[in-house]
Amino acid sequence: MPLKKQDFVELDYTARLEDGTVFDTTVESVAKEHKLDDKNAKHKPVIICIGESQLVKGLDDALIDKEPEGKFSVKLNPEQAFGKKNVKLIELVPISTFHKQQVMPQPGLRVNIDGRVAIVLRVSGGRVLVDYNHPLANKVITYDVTLRKKINDKKQQIESYLAHAFPLPCTVQVNERSATVETEHKLPKELTKPLSEKMSTVVGITVEFTQKVKEKKEKDTANS
Repeated sequence: MPLKKQDFVELDYTARLEDGTVFDTTVESVAKEHKLDDKNAKHKPVIICIGESQLVKGLDDALIDKEPEGKFSVKLNPEQAFGKKNVKLIELVPISTFHKQQVMPQPGLRVNIDGRVAIVLRVSGGRVLVDYNHPLANKVITYDVTLRKKINDKKQQIESYLAHAFPLPCTVQVNERSATVETEHKLPKELTKPLSEKMSTVVGITVEFTQKVKEKKEKDTANS
């Protein structure tokens, strides 16, 4: 049966620019071949929920009506991928802003300014021209995709949804009609309530959050 919105599917992908440059992949051999040595990246198949913005829009849309197993390639224009460049996101920043962070700005340097990531374009006198656009804005992107299988297991569905929503340690337990997500720390209701409601709709069973109860260590008083 063809894939539809809110289906979960396991897949591999490789993303490349028009000149053939590979900048992202879930395939370890491809990552090694193209020297993508980001230590924080995990090059392995991913599970995504279609229509939940867990991939760029164009790729997300391309999954609909595909068979759960197979290969395809899709070429995305900037609007379907990482967006067109917005000139309003190119700004002049006082060089003193960088000096306060003990940073020496130079063209091409990626910087963090008040929580916003930018690329330094030019340094002139006491001002620095920075670009807050996504580094891949205005780029045409091609994705080569291998669809591995549709995921029907509720536990896997919830775990994968959580991995995209917030990367925090948790334990998922699933019963016939409900699931419990147990976390180390108490999370605010402003986060858990909408997430719980959304997952309940997508997965089809009630999903609730609880805090892990820490076991109390029994004190040995025998020799006290």
